[in-house]
Amino acid sequence: MRTVKLLLTLFITTSILSSCSVLLDDVVTNDISLEQVVSDYDLWYIDYHRTTGNGDVPFLSKAFTVSFLNGRMYANNNIVDVGRTGNGLGILVGDYNTSRGYLETFHDLDGGYNFDVHQLSANEIRIDDASQNVSYYLIGYQTNEFDYDKLFYENIEYFLQEFNAWEKIDATGGIANAFDEENYLAFTPENITTFYSSQDNLGITIADLKWDYVGGYQIYDVQDYEDLKILTLNYDDGDIEEFELSVITDDKIRLYHISSETTYDFSGRDFIQFLRKDVRKSGRKRTKVKRETKIRRNLK
Repeated sequence: MRTVKLLLTLFITTSILSSCSVLLDDVVTNDISLEQVVSDYDLWYIDYHRTTGNGDVPFLSKAFTVSFLNGRMYANNNIVDVGRTGNGLGILVGDYNTSRGYLETFHDLDGGYNFDVHQLSANEIRIDDASQNVSYYLIGYQTNEFDYDKLFYENIEYFLQEFNAWEKIDATGGIANAFDEENYLAFTPENITTFYSSQDNLGITIADLKWDYVGGYQIYDVQDYEDLKILTLNYDDGDIEEFELSVITDDKIRLYHISSETTYDFSGRDFIQFLRKDVRKSGRKRTKVKRETKIRRNLK
């Protein structure tokens, strides 16, 4: 029977584990079961950017959190409404079993996958699927302690894609500039680098929007800030607009236009909910995002 290994961050002693035993504080004990390890936390945040290996488990690469509770497996495939959908757990996506000493999962659409589970710290595990040559790092949270900022800012490209459009709802301060005329933005899921903008009147039906401009965009981390990003819009006609980007709520973002010092608030329109069949149909899945870092230039 395979084993669960608790890998201590400070000191690890190599030991041969038997049956369903667990290595804890350098002492072999049978008190901790695999079921306890995976079900101790309501939510496991999938820290996808740390994923190793060249394989893929589809339901994990499309989810932001996964939960293992009483033989049932849940996932949040959207960032928007995390904390509300399924009382925070997301949607039911399948079943799991730990009785054989490893984590067996049975996803309703993607089928069965087996994982060795390694506990790296009190609330962090690594799950390995040797057959797919891939390892995922999961961070455990209770629903009332979940780190929403981490979820939003580490995956902000995907958050921007969860609405068909972002509508300008406010503009304050600053000097007149060309971006004042832009009333809608869209960040499409065909990739994480394309945006569209529209100057159509506010309040229009999203399906009737005429997208006046298209271009590429890039998001940067900001040195010394965990809750702020830099967004650059690179229009195909050569114009470049640069903003400080912050998340206000799960349907509202704020763009501070650096050159004009204007603050714009945008609200998400037409939320796209990725249920099990929708995720597969859309082809949406995460890739490992490696952002460049910028220094904040304009302190307000």
